[in-house]
Amino acid sequence: MVRILLAEDDESMRVYLARALERSGYEVVSVGTGREAVPHIESDRFDLLLTDIVMPEMDGIELAQHAASVAPDMRIMFITGFAAVTLKAGKAVPQAKVLSKPFHLRDLVLEVERMFGSESVPASTDNP
Repeated sequence: MVRILLAEDDESMRVYLARALERSGYEVVSVGTGREAVPHIESDRFDLLLTDIVMPEMDGIELAQHAASVAPDMRIMFITGFAAVTLKAGKAVPQAKVLSKPFHLRDLVLEVERMFGSESVPASTDNP
């Protein structure tokens, strides 16, 4: 199962995104700040860091750069409502995907599915 670490400072958005991803078959650990995400990155394994860019204390770009140094295989997707910040993120972490707010939940789920291909499809229980 694909494991996602979600860092989003807006609580209602965080809950909304986590529920949508969990309903789509992903395991999600969600935190409210970049600083809260750091110990998870350092002590656990995640396939994807899904992070807002604009957050207090530690922004998503700093978090992604830390994640890239600690867990280089972890994929990164930024979510943001600020166009100028999107450009900064693309330069700072060029391998990351950027999804601009507002977006439909199906768009988020489709982007995650594209990133992981068949890895994101839950295993069938019909096979012996």
